[in-house]
Amino acid sequence: MRLKPPASSEEDDARDALHILPLSILPLETPGLRRARLIKNVRLETVAELFNDAQTGSGQIGINQLPKCFGIDDPEFRRDLRKIAQIAEAASFDVYSLRLELRRLNIDVEDSDALRLSQAKRAELTSYMRVFTRPLIEHVYGIQCSEIASMDELIRLFAQPDVEEARRRLQMTADRLDIPLQEIPAFLEEYADIFLSLAYFKRCLDDIVPDVQGFLGWMAELYQVSEVRRDTRQSRMLNEIGHDLTDIATSITGRFESFDNRSRDFWRDINPHSFRSIRDLIVTHHLTIGGVLCGLAVKMNLWKHRFARGGGPVRRLEFIRSEILPGLAHIKTIEQASRNNLGG
Repeated sequence: MRLKPPASSEEDDARDALHILPLSILPLETPGLRRARLIKNVRLETVAELFNDAQTGSGQIGINQLPKCFGIDDPEFRRDLRKIAQIAEAASFDVYSLRLELRRLNIDVEDSDALRLSQAKRAELTSYMRVFTRPLIEHVYGIQCSEIASMDELIRLFAQPDVEEARRRLQMTADRLDIPLQEIPAFLEEYADIFLSLAYFKRCLDDIVPDVQGFLGWMAELYQVSEVRRDTRQSRMLNEIGHDLTDIATSITGRFESFDNRSRDFWRDINPHSFRSIRDLIVTHHLTIGGVLCGLAVKMNLWKHRFARGGGPVRRLEFIRSEILPGLAHIKTIEQASRNNLGG
């Protein structure tokens, strides 16, 4: 079964998110289900969101409540529920993690716009992509062409090289990759997608880390509250949360530094093995990076929404205890399991 392309700009925005999966992109047999979407709540549980607007808020129910909500119990609905329940287990709903998860369900995701970042998001990531495209362009065209505006432009440039020296260098690149010259554009498309995923996650990280730092500073203000100073359990909870968030943010930032180093190594010694190695390394980390960033993003977004204007100590402590703490150990476990898995 094939995926359907997104039908609205709202879905277009949702597919750029870490925590949202519009069910309309899936080949479900029950029309009513396609109007809902899966989201990660602040406890990092997957729930079905039936509606969301400024007046009524977000209407969320558990996946197991869908049969009662829709009042349907036929073979088609049960097949859809099994599919949804499996997808709900994903740690993140970013397009790169979803590609891997949906392949396990034998859903055809090839050439599907539904599992690609929107054009607006890809344009937004241009500056991030230059880190990866500049070595490639300079390798073939030299310094003067190093400011290509987009990967689409890069692929067109390489598909029809108009400079004899560029054609010669392209042939050298093809020889070193052990592929025919005419397959260079296909190689570039795969290269672009792999590093676009890295750029996407890096942008997410760059948005999240300042929020984590802001939250830690906001939380640290509670140490000045007399009730917290007198209550060792409260202080211990705050200490542990602060340590875990700092450790997670530091660790995942280190993973990206490792990816940067590996990509530079690739251009120093370009060959089929070096490309497969970095490709497999990045793809292997898609699920864990997505899971960690999704968890942090959901929690930090709710914190900013709830406490845009500060908040008293009682409200802060209750929010930390009920919304930040649940699921934090899960995020830490994902990151710890991946930090030492950077070989390949």
